[in-house]
Amino acid sequence: MPPSRTYAALSAEAAAVCGAAARIAEADVSLPSPCPPWTVAGLLCHVVIATDRVGAAIEAGGGTHGELVTARGYYRPGERFSAGVNADRIDIAAALAARLGTAAAIAAELDAACTRILALLAAAPAGQVVRTRHGDRMLLTEFAITRLAELGLHGLDLAIALGREPWLTAEAAAVLEDLLLPAGGPAPAQVAERLGCDRAGVIARLTGRVATSPDEQAGLTELGVAALVLG
Repeated sequence: MPPSRTYAALSAEAAAVCGAAARIAEADVSLPSPCPPWTVAGLLCHVVIATDRVGAAIEAGGGTHGELVTARGYYRPGERFSAGVNADRIDIAAALAARLGTAAAIAAELDAACTRILALLAAAPAGQVVRTRHGDRMLLTEFAITRLAELGLHGLDLAIALGREPWLTAEAAAVLEDLLLPAGGPAPAQVAERLGCDRAGVIARLTGRVATSPDEQAGLTELGVAALVLG
């Protein structure tokens, strides 16, 4: 896969998120997250699980039949965002958090998961096709964008929960802007200027992490920009 823009962004964002996780105090893991009912511990463990899905997707194999789904297409509404699937996400992450127990153990597990997927992506041949747990047939490069979204967007959630400035990297922001903004639409800088915020602020608003004011929503509508369903 390397050298690629997505791989470089994943590597940079993984380093940023893992660095932030390593600085989480023991008392902070029980703080509520912006993704209820998860605590900070549960949210971090969800990121571990979601990041680690690269290995299973590669093992499942993409085959040669069926439409290739893009990263944006991956987020289409449907069963993957149903109450039952969301409950499963919540329970699995909470169980891992309970098993790992401490801030240090959770941070180490996240670091290990990021190391594993970066190694898998580095070793993958060009044009590798994978199959996601939802049955999507995708190029690995497209599926990697969805894993970057897990790291980058939930990194914004963690920053909110911890009261820290967002650590979203420029590399990740560029890939996420491509995911969230319509092709042929306004430039990221134009959207940021219209909303009066930085890149992280734009991405947070486009994914519902920060509520848009009526004026901001009007500006997005004028620019032809709509939120993407991310679950």
